[in-house]
Amino acid sequence: MHKIKFGTDGWRGIISDDFTFENVRRVGIAIADYFNNQKKILAGKKPAIVVGYDTRFLSDIYAHIIAEVMSSRNIKVVLSDRAIPTPALSFNVRFNNMTAGVMITASHNPAIYNGIKIKTSSGGAAGIEVTKEIEKRIPPVGYNLTTVAPVKIKKADLVKDYINFLRSYVDLKRLKKTKFKVLIDAMHGSGDKLIARILKDTRISLDFVRDSINPSFGGLRPEPILENLSPTINRLREKRYDLGLVLDGDADRIAGFAGSGEFIHPQKILGLLILHLVRNRGMSGGVIKTIAGTTLIDRITSSLGLRLYETPVGFKYISELMQKTDILIGGEEAGGIGFKGYVPERDGSLAGLLLLELMSYKNKPILKILNEMEREFGRYYYLREDIRVHKMRSKGAGNLSEIVNRFKSKKTIVGRRVIQCKDFDGVKLICEDDSWLMLRASGTEPLMRVYAEAKSLARAKQLIDFGRGWVLR
Repeated sequence: MHKIKFGTDGWRGIISDDFTFENVRRVGIAIADYFNNQKKILAGKKPAIVVGYDTRFLSDIYAHIIAEVMSSRNIKVVLSDRAIPTPALSFNVRFNNMTAGVMITASHNPAIYNGIKIKTSSGGAAGIEVTKEIEKRIPPVGYNLTTVAPVKIKKADLVKDYINFLRSYVDLKRLKKTKFKVLIDAMHGSGDKLIARILKDTRISLDFVRDSINPSFGGLRPEPILENLSPTINRLREKRYDLGLVLDGDADRIAGFAGSGEFIHPQKILGLLILHLVRNRGMSGGVIKTIAGTTLIDRITSSLGLRLYETPVGFKYISELMQKTDILIGGEEAGGIGFKGYVPERDGSLAGLLLLELMSYKNKPILKILNEMEREFGRYYYLREDIRVHKMRSKGAGNLSEIVNRFKSKKTIVGRRVIQCKDFDGVKLICEDDSWLMLRASGTEPLMRVYAEAKSLARAKQLIDFGRGWVLR
């Protein structure tokens, strides 16, 4: 039996291996016991927890099990009546004054995985101090998991109010004055066609690809990175669009395409939206990126006079900071972006809507806006490669921490001197030419992630090759 442990974004496991009905019940008991004992939070009231789920295999069943277990432990439970995006759960937690939220999802992981995310009363991800306490309360294997009595679970529409809020957040009046043709790739996830409901009564034409429920995700992992996006690219080549948007499995991450098929990396989307919120909307506040984030954000924030914060990888660190200080926008390298005046969580649909809003403000194609940003702040080539643990073991590489620690001692990388080392999450070595290479073990899968960035594609590829060689040697 595998130990149940929460990583950078909840607990995830392989379905029918460690992610079983029994283990889901055990985690449900621990969550219930934790929140039942939060006297300061409850202030004498009964805990109220909202439960949601995505389109993965058995997610609806797992969600009902969690709801049943918590309800049997004197918690008021509201269960979604359909598969929903994770941001919709976060919204309902915060704006309906719930004690917490539980989301059944493995986000962008392969189809064999499922998982559990926990949201606190702010709607943000539960931090380490919360998940560690929940881990301590997980009952042992063999514990009597029988529900004390049959319970009736209240189900509710958790989408309607979420959609209405997003309609109020974006500038619909401006969007109604423009005509765009947009392709949406839902990657068979819970994002579905929600953007169409948000943009009703506008002249924006939407087409969809991979919008049907498919728990196998068509054989590809529902992560919006270029290697998984051939169906989107093929459709973009068939017809001409003004913008292509891609959501991950639970619709909290985003990637994009220009109308003619040029991939817009999530890192560049973050840069575009910082500029939009400041220059077009007149908003202010700090900016957050993770240690694995692009140098482009440093350049933009320095030019705009915005304070830049840098966190470990994992949106929960961004979420925590958004709750403590005035933050305009926070983004992770994988496409999760959170915004001021909302919940301290990422939302792929809102990020896509704000890209459309940017285009309407500028009255220019997205590729032209992107090129203008890169002319002003520099063009950076950002690459990432994931190496599975079993491949590393076949090469005798040893454990992940040893690989990362040995890497820390490097003084030069591919002919460039290392001038700075950041090691608060993995190891990132920054070179004298503004390029960098980073190694970090994944917190959700058996992977070593290799990141690199440089001002030329050739240099970025050299760095990735070096990183891969270092890991597999």
